Amino acid sequence: MKLVSFSLDGAPRVGVLAEGNVVDLASLLREAGEGLSVVSILSAGEPLLERIREAALSLSDRLQDAGLRAKRVVYPLADVKLMAPVPRPGKIICLGLNYSDHAEEAGMSPPEEPVLFSKPATAVVGHDDPVIYPKVSSQLDYEVELAVVVGKRGKDIPEEDAYDYVAGYTVFNDISARDIQFRGIQWFRGKSFDTFAPMGPCLTLKDEIPDPHNLKIQMRVNGELRQNSSTRNMIFKIPYLISFISAGMTLEPGDVIATGTPSGVGIYSKPQPKLLKPGDVMEASIEKIGTLRNRVVIP
Repeated sequence: MKLVSFSLDGAPRVGVLAEGNVVDLASLLREAGEGLSVVSILSAGEPLLERIREAALSLSDRLQDAGLRAKRVVYPLADVKLMAPVPRPGKIICLGLNYSDHAEEAGMSPPEEPVLFSKPATAVVGHDDPVIYPKVSSQLDYEVELAVVVGKRGKDIPEEDAYDYVAGYTVFNDISARDIQFRGIQWFRGKSFDTFAPMGPCLTLKDEIPDPHNLKIQMRVNGELRQNSSTRNMIFKIPYLISFISAGMTLEPGDVIATGTPSGVGIYSKPQPKLLKPGDVMEASIEKIGTLRNRVVIP
């Protein structure tokens, strides 16, 4: 099942993505009341998710039903505006140098333990939202990543239990202002400007991705394939990352862990860098999830 956050006439909603349509869960589950969101669904746990699966499945052969559309239960995907699956995560924890080929292209040795940094929730945007080229930078870059969305609260999580805390996965684009990132010893500012954390187009729940370490991962810029790899090439795998990060730190539903990028980023392209320019269109794709598309704009 694929969950989406979307807006309709400016109002935020949550739904299930199915065959080019969005099933509005607030309409489908009327007694759920206002305020239904991806985070509230995850926080409610498996019983609500199972109820949503059953309700969505009951509509699977009626998605083109004019009556359902008239009742505002089902909408064509083209008629809604997708948002980031978790529009305001409590935490966004990112991995640096988690693919050996990316560490190699950066001229660095693979790390002995995970390299962590964070992004603020104000950096999050969704599918088809613009990425703003900040006035203070001249080296804007892309990084396609598989992001883990946390499904339940936990701390000091053993590796063997890690997947119990995973809700599912989404596509993440770690936008970076390289000149600012490399100016000092910390990466936070150069990776945290507004719109520097595109996510989407959906949250694919973990039951559809039994092996998150066997997914094709790609980035295209203006149609040109720039990154082309597999999540099997991660140095530190997801169970280890969840255990490492949660050692002393509480993870909560809706927290996002971006698991790093493979080689092919713009700054290290040969014979010369291929950095982003205003007007460029990025398409970050991961197998079984979908494609996250964003255009670079100037403010």
